[in-house]
Amino acid sequence: MKKLLTATAATALLAGSAMAEDVTLGVLFGFTGPIESLSPAMGTGAELAMAEVTESGKLLDGATVTSMRADTGCIDNGLATANGERMIAEGVAGIIGGDCSGVTGAILQNVAIPNGMVMISPSATSPGLSTMEDNGLFFRTAPSDAREGQVMADILQDRGINSIALTYTNNDYGKGLADAIQTSFEAVGGEVTIVAAHEDGKADYSAEVGALASAGGDILVVAGYLDQGGLGIIQSALDSGAFDTFGLPGGMIGDSLPANVGPDLNGSFGQIAGSGGEGAEKYFAMAEAAGFDGSSPYSPESYDAAALFMLAMQAAGSTNPADYVGKVLEVANEPGEKIYPGELAKGLELLAAGQDVDYVGASGVELIGPGESAGSYREIEVTDGENKTVNFR
Repeated sequence: MKKLLTATAATALLAGSAMAEDVTLGVLFGFTGPIESLSPAMGTGAELAMAEVTESGKLLDGATVTSMRADTGCIDNGLATANGERMIAEGVAGIIGGDCSGVTGAILQNVAIPNGMVMISPSATSPGLSTMEDNGLFFRTAPSDAREGQVMADILQDRGINSIALTYTNNDYGKGLADAIQTSFEAVGGEVTIVAAHEDGKADYSAEVGALASAGGDILVVAGYLDQGGLGIIQSALDSGAFDTFGLPGGMIGDSLPANVGPDLNGSFGQIAGSGGEGAEKYFAMAEAAGFDGSSPYSPESYDAAALFMLAMQAAGSTNPADYVGKVLEVANEPGEKIYPGELAKGLELLAAGQDVDYVGASGVELIGPGESAGSYREIEVTDGENKTVNFR
């Protein structure tokens, strides 16, 4: 019967198939584990961009974009790598992820590089990822912890903090962030009385808190995870009276921490990647209309990661990673017309017409160096049991 198809019919059939193309993007986050309270809004943010593009019908002559979610466990390299391999086998055109830095490095080395797959992480912030050999396949929309260390040192100095005790979750993320905080704080004249690792998943952190208390410090800075050891350290410190104010880097910022700790967390402060302005406000409004909290940490960056994939594909005229990888930096940066959340159709139209775009997005995207975000931060203070943005840096 196939032989009886006329040339015109065959052409029409092929055209219809092209227009019905389904592009799948992997969403590879820690839906279980130490940041599981953050991952739902991250995943939904990425999928909001996919739905926006699909509804527009402007990507590659009407391609639809769907999500394939899978879990990293945040700190489970085996799980993360296995799920990354499954995504490759099932035909994803790009991977939004990983989330935590250690699993992101494992996915990059064991899955992405061997398969020539592009990854854009919205939340992996270890400075070690900046120098990892990635064959140009890895990008991130959240800034490196090297930058966060400088921001935290500035906040501590501005708040009159002269000395800190510092504990970190014992992995690549925690160690890299702790190093950045210590180096930056000491560079502005601050004293770090102790730097001590803690393990996630313990029932009792009294020994760790005892060592931190013995070293002393104006406050305790906890470079950990809000749903795991970082929470345990804070609860133990409060129970023992060792510290009553805490410095909270990015992995500790989220609604679940003040909800779990209660009023004793009021007055603690820190920072999380994020920006204000037109892009952020547009995204927050879109998220509210979609029924989720767009201000949740790394949700704006997740929307932006998905958007960069689709704009780069449009610029290249292809969903093949080898074709579009060279377009990611082009669509993220000047020159070109600025594109904000809710304007992805406009960006796709401009690219289809051969014009340039400068994707600003929800988080003020600007990619520098080896494909990472120049980055801005929201300064957070816990007030009346909630994380309140008090400044941008």
